[in-house]
Amino acid sequence: MADMVRLSLTEVHELATQNLLHYGASKEQARSVADTVTDAERDDCKSHGLFRIPGFCASLKSGKVSGFAIPVVEDLAPAVVKVDAQNGFAPLALEVGAEPLADKARSQGIAALAVTNSYHFSALWPEVERLTKQGLIAFAFVSAKSFVAPAGGIEPLYGTNPMAFGWPRGNSPDIIFDQASSASARGEIQLHERDGLTIPDGWAIDKDGNPTNDPTAALEGAQLPFGGHKGAAIAMMVELLAGSLVGDVLSFEATEQDEPDGGPSSGGEFMIAIDPERCGNNSSLAHSEKLFARILGQKGTRLPSERRYRARQHTTEAGITIVQSLYDDLQIDA
Repeated sequence: MADMVRLSLTEVHELATQNLLHYGASKEQARSVADTVTDAERDDCKSHGLFRIPGFCASLKSGKVSGFAIPVVEDLAPAVVKVDAQNGFAPLALEVGAEPLADKARSQGIAALAVTNSYHFSALWPEVERLTKQGLIAFAFVSAKSFVAPAGGIEPLYGTNPMAFGWPRGNSPDIIFDQASSASARGEIQLHERDGLTIPDGWAIDKDGNPTNDPTAALEGAQLPFGGHKGAAIAMMVELLAGSLVGDVLSFEATEQDEPDGGPSSGGEFMIAIDPERCGNNSSLAHSEKLFARILGQKGTRLPSERRYRARQHTTEAGITIVQSLYDDLQIDA
């Protein structure tokens, strides 16, 4: 069992911020990334928490990402807004785009946000939850460089291409799911490799196309879409929405132009926000509670996000733990 270090959420945020500032991020870029990393640790999403900070910093150090980028907002249509991240990290661009997206959704009933020229290395649910807290239904789609083989293939082509969906509930925790179109997130395989663990069947193949439980062989080979051709179709959909539609790169193009520094690749993100009160059913949110009750009425079930919300209650008071080796890696020499 690896040695562990316990940190408060405040210490998590400070540790992330210090590293980002040290390697050349502006105060706003550092703060926005540290916010998402801290949220991930708070909700026990280790693959997107402090584990990601070395990658963020590597991209600042290599010069691939502009640490002082200031996102630029462009009004494209009554229901469409675009944010050019200016070669910066995605969290600040998404934060800047959230208010105009929400305003347009309330005005038009439904609206879209296109984020371009960004580097996304975080979970998707933070930007979705930012909208559900305002009573809006939300979707998010983002691509990454090529990690996942298409159905029947053995070479990486798609990104892990996650998608997220959020449904507001008012007095109850919002329903939010965030999942890759691959069988696992990339970070989960990396964590298994770091911790000396094997990966489950169906996650990946080696470079020769053979099924593997070895995380190192998986990272050198290709990840697999969940559900075979069904997951691959969803990966393609995400690719088209977050790449072609918004005018950004496809995953294989991101791979071709990427600086392999261990950090995020460039790409776009596409979001949709819906005002449920403008869709012809003022009781839609109340009606949805009947479905949630039926789900929970079956033994062994839970609603999406319940695990994260339970973790959130615990870590807010107890803090989080990270492996000693990661903590040591994040110490900055004076």
